[in-house]
Amino acid sequence: MKKVFAIFAIAGLMAAASCGGKSPEEQKKYDDSVAQAKLDSAAAAETAAAKVKEDSIAAAAAKVKEDSIAAAEAAKAKK
Repeated sequence: MKKVFAIFAIAGLMAAASCGGKSPEEQKKYDDSVAQAKLDSAAAAETAAAKVKEDSIAAAAAKVKEDSIAAAEAAKAKK
């Protein structure tokens, strides 16, 4: 029984070892796609950060305008 198990174990190791990895062309395609995905996600993050910055600047400008109008109306009401 031990010999049968050993034969199957050796056969399994041989089968696993013979599978090999990716060919160099496939590996290069994979590496290129991973690099492109990183570039795309970095660009998307930069775009999102710029959009957030623009939105917060616009919101601050709107708040300043509202405060100025409120202050002008309050000054007008005091007169």
